[in-house]
Amino acid sequence: MNKQPKIEIKETKNLVDKKELNLWKRGFTPQAEIWNGRMATIGIGIIFVIVALLSQFS
Repeated sequence: MNKQPKIEIKETKNLVDKKELNLWKRGFTPQAEIWNGRMATIGIGIIFVIVALLSQFS
């Protein structure tokens, strides 16, 4: 028989309270990283929409 190793799940410590995640904080903070990711996702979505519209009307 093939024995599989046990996977240990370690509990991680929350660095930021869940209530603080949507705050707009400047600097190198977890909140700033979250907002950077959100804005990048929105920007990429807008670019896809523009490309789709331009290719449809060309």
